[in-house]
Amino acid sequence: MLPAAPLRWAIVGPGRIAQRFAQAVCGLPGAQLVALCARDTGRAQVFAAQWAAANAAPLKVHSSLGELLANPDVDAVYVATPHAFHADAIAACLMAGKPVLCEKPLVPSVAIAKPLIALAQTRQVFLMEALWSRFLPVYAPVAGWLKEQQIGPVRAVQSSFCFSVPFAAESRLFNPALAGGALLDIGIYNLSLTRWVLQQAWGACAEPEAVHVHGVLAPTGVDQRVAATFEWPGGTTAQFVCGFDLQADNGLRICGERGFIDIPGGFWQATTARLCQKGQDPVVVDAPFAINGFEGQIAEAARCIRAGLFESPVMPHAETLATLAWLDMLRQRLGVRYPFEG
Repeated sequence: MLPAAPLRWAIVGPGRIAQRFAQAVCGLPGAQLVALCARDTGRAQVFAAQWAAANAAPLKVHSSLGELLANPDVDAVYVATPHAFHADAIAACLMAGKPVLCEKPLVPSVAIAKPLIALAQTRQVFLMEALWSRFLPVYAPVAGWLKEQQIGPVRAVQSSFCFSVPFAAESRLFNPALAGGALLDIGIYNLSLTRWVLQQAWGACAEPEAVHVHGVLAPTGVDQRVAATFEWPGGTTAQFVCGFDLQADNGLRICGERGFIDIPGGFWQATTARLCQKGQDPVVVDAPFAINGFEGQIAEAARCIRAGLFESPVMPHAETLATLAWLDMLRQRLGVRYPFEG
């Protein structure tokens, strides 16, 4: 168990998403950014210089992961490389005894995830998938509405996460060697938040009895657009669409017998939710970020690490595996396979 001194973080892969992580760490009490690791040391030096002032301390730049893991000043590691490179970084960190918060998806498939989770459990080293949406403050009142059945039994969940981007074969979005595709990059939010909704409403998310999926593949063979419907006994359905070749409202709507809950425009980064019940004025909740939205998952990781836990009860390993299993199933039905899967 770590003492109450600031938890010292290192970043592996200081790219765009790591900028947001750095901002949150530098704004949190009890957290400090101390090191970076990147293949492009020039890019890492620019990143380090940018955050040194906000961090109130210089950042050590390492050119190799082994060098970073040998740094005694590093208490925990945030992995922000492309999906295909997560597994090697996670395994190295766990073997070195360094707790890991890894950007979503943890890895591209259940088969890759299981040995890593077993390693975390065997070595009793913390590992959590960084799916920040599950820690946003706006979802606390939504959970209350669902548990209290304010809209009655849930009948349908609908969500979209779509944006239009030009096709580029080498882009991480479309490159199969980088585990590209809409499902792993953005569809994971649709699936994870759908699971979360049903967990709040039912206590647990049962496996669906039927799944229907339609997809459009990019020239590189990865999923460019995916639309799916899940069906459960009793008639509850969940529908979502995600893609790189269309625009959508990007909201999440939960429909029940007596009303609906609306989380508009950008549900994965929401700050507003509306409860709409039949015959009543809507109840609107605004819950802005304390910093930039990443602070919730970082605080949860820190809490677990300090408590000596190897997984978070809010984002447990079983939930990561269950979501990956849905992603695997959808990819398999679409015929999407990555070169590193054999």
